[in-house]
Amino acid sequence: MRRGVAQLQHLAEYSDPPGARLLLTDPVITHPESLPAPRKKRRADPTSPLRPSANAREDPKDAPGELPPLADERPAWTEADFRLTQEDVEDLEQPDLAENTLTNRDSTVRAFEAWCAQQTPPLLAHPCTTRTYTSYALHLIRRGKAGEFKPDTVKQYLSRIYNWQPVGMRPDRSRAQGRVQAWRNTWVKAGGAVDRAAAVTLPYNLRIIAAIDEDTPIGKRDAFLAALAYVNLHREMELADQLVGRVRVHDTGLYVITATSKTDQTGKGSGRFIRDPEDLQLVRRARAWLDVLRELGADRPTDPLFRALTVKGALRSYPEGRKRGTKMRPGSLNERFQLLAEQAGVPYIDGQRVRSHSWRAGANTNMIAAGVPLKERNTAGRWADGSHTADTVYDRTHGLGDKDPLAAVPLYGGPAHAAVAEARGPASTGRDAG
Repeated sequence: MRRGVAQLQHLAEYSDPPGARLLLTDPVITHPESLPAPRKKRRADPTSPLRPSANAREDPKDAPGELPPLADERPAWTEADFRLTQEDVEDLEQPDLAENTLTNRDSTVRAFEAWCAQQTPPLLAHPCTTRTYTSYALHLIRRGKAGEFKPDTVKQYLSRIYNWQPVGMRPDRSRAQGRVQAWRNTWVKAGGAVDRAAAVTLPYNLRIIAAIDEDTPIGKRDAFLAALAYVNLHREMELADQLVGRVRVHDTGLYVITATSKTDQTGKGSGRFIRDPEDLQLVRRARAWLDVLRELGADRPTDPLFRALTVKGALRSYPEGRKRGTKMRPGSLNERFQLLAEQAGVPYIDGQRVRSHSWRAGANTNMIAAGVPLKERNTAGRWADGSHTADTVYDRTHGLGDKDPLAAVPLYGGPAHAAVAEARGPASTGRDAG
């Protein structure tokens, strides 16, 4: 290998001199002064052993009879081609992931690092080997079998750890995934069930909203929150990130823009007009809450739509430099939803806990009962095109339900019974009576 060229397969930093960094890729010039000047293209020499093969194609930019550069020749890079400016460094230090995603990942990673450090001898967590990854997976499965975790939880933990590993040095997770799936199959056969949020269908939502005191600023916010979460099938993160300027109020309904969602991380956005349902009074409640924000001086288009308030109705203050600024945390909204359900006397529905996702599930369940096609429900709920999640996960009919496919089959009774009896004649009737 030529002196001054380091062949690296991962991203690294070079911080000498201070105030700037080198972005190292493959190949990396660490001592540019040691490299010879770039060579010029040479005329073909018939006697040279370095001749292009019969299959080699001439580059259109090469002059007739001119050979392409040799493989060991490299571009005329200088140190400037690899050194980032301080402004670039600061921008790259900003997180790429959403705050709640980072929080969950960091918590999982810290637990993995602690486990690695406790082993004898200690194991390297980043990058970890396939052996380390698989052993940790088996460790989590054993804890899960003891009742600490469910299979889907362990699956999420392992996925976060895998994605945290550097690209190109990630472990083989096939055996770990196989053991989790085998455990899940056994767990389901033994009566295990996925813990899903209850569905707050329209009757339940109206009951929850009716229990809210809408004469207070907090009540105005909560009533609009519960109404909007249902009609637009919102996820809690979407509600927490929503801005005033993305909700346009009309006399007949709302036009709501959801800038980013779980299935739209590129920020293309999704806009939808929602007519004003008479029972939910969406427009009236939207205007009431926006009037509160206006009085508080928090109604600029770039201000968060939902704000945390004090008991007296003032804006809650946050420390300067807070990552989310004045936006509420998704977890805080989830806690608020649970409190509203508890106030209405329905913290659980059919034995399932009411959570923020319950409003999303409830609206989808109501639409299924009304015969709304899957494609339209995917659009309304911002599920991916072609996804069946709305049918397989978010259909949560309460009680026994009324969707029995056998109901379409004529039973032995009524007209069918009379027709059969007539065909059999008197003898069969007597035999049946006996």
